[in-house]
Amino acid sequence: MSTIELKDLLISRIAEIDDIQFLQAIKTILDTKTETQKLDLSDAQIQEIKASREDIIAGRFIEQSDLDTEMNAWLKRR
Repeated sequence: MSTIELKDLLISRIAEIDDIQFLQAIKTILDTKTETQKLDLSDAQIQEIKASREDIIAGRFIEQSDLDTEMNAWLKRR
């Protein structure tokens, strides 16, 4: 199994979990791993992050729950 396949499998399995304590435990494990990793971002990536932050400050975003509602309505129309 490749790294990408394993990540996809884990993502899909985690998406099925509703146990908040278990999810928090997974988050703790992931936080521990990611805290030790340093991301090397390109100038383009840094600029994209800055632009995204400006969009958020300006209110140019949609809440996930609103997007979910919109997508579900769209899927029902199909």
